[in-house]
Amino acid sequence: MQLQSLILPLLIVLLAVPLFLQARKQKRAMAEQQKLQNSITAGDRVMTTSGVFGTVVSTSDDTIDIEIAPGMTTTWVRQAVREKVETEAAEAPAVEAPAEESATEETKVEDKAETEATESTEKQKTS
Repeated sequence: MQLQSLILPLLIVLLAVPLFLQARKQKRAMAEQQKLQNSITAGDRVMTTSGVFGTVVSTSDDTIDIEIAPGMTTTWVRQAVREKVETEAAEAPAVEAPAEESATEETKVEDKAETEATESTEKQKTS
């Protein structure tokens, strides 16, 4: 009889603890998102919830103007901003990748030229 009286409180505790922890996690995430949206200033590079990248041109209490292309400015609700984008980190890999590709292409061209020169030299020796 003693064991049966402990099962119900134990089940309630086992269900309440995960719900409490999940609510805390969600509250923390909402506070972090609110802090981000309040810290947006002109000149920041941002990404919206729909995946549009742009630069903040001006801000007001509820809206922000984002330049998504040179000369094209759109107005968004602050809550539509998902995150700030680091411009240096985004541009660095894009700059390095073409340089590596061009270097490997140059190496391939040089290797091909050397191979052709060697083959032509061998043909002349055999003739």
